Amino acid sequence: MAVTSPTDNPTPAARSLGQRWNEFRASYANIPRAFRLAWRAHRPSTIGMAICTLIGATMPISQAWVGKLIVDSVVASINTGVAVEVGLRAVLPFLIVEFILLMLSAVSNQGRTLAEHILNARLGHTINIAIIRKSLALDLHFFEDATFYDKLQNARREADYRALSIIDTSFTLIQNALALASFAIGLLTFNPLITLILFGATVPSFIAQTKFSQLNFRLLTWRAPEFRRMNYLEHLLTVDNSAKEVKLFGLGEPLLDRYRTLFHQFNSEDEALAKRRSLYSLLWGMLATISYYGAYAWIIWRTIAGTITLGDMTFYLALFRQSQFTFQGLFYSIGRLYENGLFMDNLFEFLDLTPQMPNSANPRPFPRPLQYGFEFRDVSFRYPDRENWALHNINLRIGPGEKLALVGANGAGKTTLIKLLTRLYDPTEGQILLDGVDLGEYDLDDLRANIGVIFQDFVRYQTTARENIGFGQIRDLDDEPRIISAAERGGADEVVRELANGYNTMLGRWFAKGNELSGGQWQKIALGRAFMRDSEVLVLDEPTAALDAEREYEIFQRFRELTEGRIALLISHRFSTVRMADQIIVIDGGRITESGTHQELLERGGIYARLFNMQAEGYR
Repeated sequence: MAVTSPTDNPTPAARSLGQRWNEFRASYANIPRAFRLAWRAHRPSTIGMAICTLIGATMPISQAWVGKLIVDSVVASINTGVAVEVGLRAVLPFLIVEFILLMLSAVSNQGRTLAEHILNARLGHTINIAIIRKSLALDLHFFEDATFYDKLQNARREADYRALSIIDTSFTLIQNALALASFAIGLLTFNPLITLILFGATVPSFIAQTKFSQLNFRLLTWRAPEFRRMNYLEHLLTVDNSAKEVKLFGLGEPLLDRYRTLFHQFNSEDEALAKRRSLYSLLWGMLATISYYGAYAWIIWRTIAGTITLGDMTFYLALFRQSQFTFQGLFYSIGRLYENGLFMDNLFEFLDLTPQMPNSANPRPFPRPLQYGFEFRDVSFRYPDRENWALHNINLRIGPGEKLALVGANGAGKTTLIKLLTRLYDPTEGQILLDGVDLGEYDLDDLRANIGVIFQDFVRYQTTARENIGFGQIRDLDDEPRIISAAERGGADEVVRELANGYNTMLGRWFAKGNELSGGQWQKIALGRAFMRDSEVLVLDEPTAALDAEREYEIFQRFRELTEGRIALLISHRFSTVRMADQIIVIDGGRITESGTHQELLERGGIYARLFNMQAEGYR
């Protein structure tokens, strides 16, 4: 659904009838999907609300009719002058019925409240799971697009509340419709004109509420980027990894001022809309009240004139009061369904996103052992919505067991090449082959399970040391010997020995008894995570950037031992590290400009030799 600013499009009249109709249709089309979510979340609660709705629909007319019988019975006893005991016996059955109805109504109301409470938590959980699962299924390029985060913000905002509100409002609508149908016969029999006036007086209020529902939805949806900026600023000012710079650079109050400014920009529009909505609701509500009291006066006049009995007066007054209240509730429910449906459109639009990366209908398993390795054939890649090529005309072969180093300036395209190798992206042009078969023909999960990767911006999981390492092969999280072996190969065993509870020590400061690590210690943990995976390919993107020189030297002295029998791709700016690779690839401006061994590239006197000599000069 296209979204425009409420300031650019302040009234529904500015849009065509067709646009408004499409908006209504799209909004109400979300109601069945919301019910399917509720059914998945908790069937007993959904059924319980339906049963309570049917009971609640019969209560108003039943109680009004019993009230009439009680009044008429009392009046008859008074007029005929019967004994008190006789009069009580005559009215007692009606009192018992009324008591039963009141108790049934109370039980029904409490039952619906309980069912709604249970469904609320279950539905919120179901929606969150759906959003997270959709996020897991989407391609990486979605997460590198700001509009995706706007959609995510809109999907998550109030989605569980709006979904529950659709369920609750739908049942209320059904209850009101059934109750109103039971009132209609009595009211139309009494006076069709009065009935028309009572019901007609509620229509303008419904139209006004619908209009403001549209504007409220447009305001909140249009403001998604501002909401995200506010959330980001709040996160920045309250988490540990930014606290040091915020304090040292004196950013606290300036960033807090930005947060307040964004809030007031949105809140001023929200308050203005709320004031207009309240004013219109008050004015049209007064019209409905006037119509009710007009009918009230009419029924009293008919009673005084002797046309109807006192019991009839009680019955019709109850019907008038309940009918108008129910009719208002009916229109209010329709308006609420419309508004909630608009907001649910954000959720369903997000859940309807589809991954763009194609999967083979008959995927191949990852070949073990590798026979030929990887081959890049004329591969070019451009990130979505960007004009420049990140990689251009890449031709490269990586044989089984080969150690390959990628060298180049930041932004040259080294990490992008790794993203293509792991199918986080597919090439824009060209082809990547694995053992002579296009990479897209392989099972995606199996492919990634056989490639161990640690990027330079690796995740610092706020979990135990055991889990931080074990996450490298989640199915072996309980395999203690394997975790210890991976830790030793990556150097994380030294870090764990210093922790109070060893592998069971909580890392980070987000949770109780957590231990924060230095950058180098975190990197050793991440290396252990990479070695946890029994993969055919190991990719290390700046794996030792935060390690001290001694530990880096030790790891790379064992580099061939640690990667024995595997393809190893190494990205590093340290030439003391890359020199031990079988082949060094120099990437500049998204192109391969040089390739060869360390010695061959030095003798060639190109970019690699120049960068190596510049770095070596710094140590002299």
